[in-house]
Amino acid sequence: MISNDTVLMAHLLRRAGFGASRDELEEYLAMGYEGAVETLLNPSDPDNMPDDLIRRYHVEQSELRDLPGSAAYWMYRMISTSCPMEEKIALFWHSLFATGYVKLNQARALLNQVDMFRRSGLGSFEELLVELSKDPAMIVWLDNNENHGS
Repeated sequence: MISNDTVLMAHLLRRAGFGASRDELEEYLAMGYEGAVETLLNPSDPDNMPDDLIRRYHVEQSELRDLPGSAAYWMYRMISTSCPMEEKIALFWHSLFATGYVKLNQARALLNQVDMFRRSGLGSFEELLVELSKDPAMIVWLDNNENHGS
């Protein structure tokens, strides 16, 4: 029989990330619920997954110029991260603030925006909006690069 704590922790890890393996679930259970929340929100070991490591094993992502390569790159980061909340919040903000490859045609610009969501996504909403207003992907998406003074 699965304990209520296990059910609650599994739910937390699905909501704050993308689920967890049995070993990861056991690690979080050992921390307790409050400890797990604290770890998810403020990881002691920020996830600095080196791009060269990803590209070494996924050569098709070395250029990151096209949509399939950049999407695969981000998916790989989401499933292998040690900071699931960071990836989940980046996915949340990316789905909320509409930008897309269709108009930009620059996968690297979209990934840079996702990096910005990782860095600023859990901070001040005002600061996030300021960062977003300076983001090249958003500027192109909103046609701000076409605005000219009279």
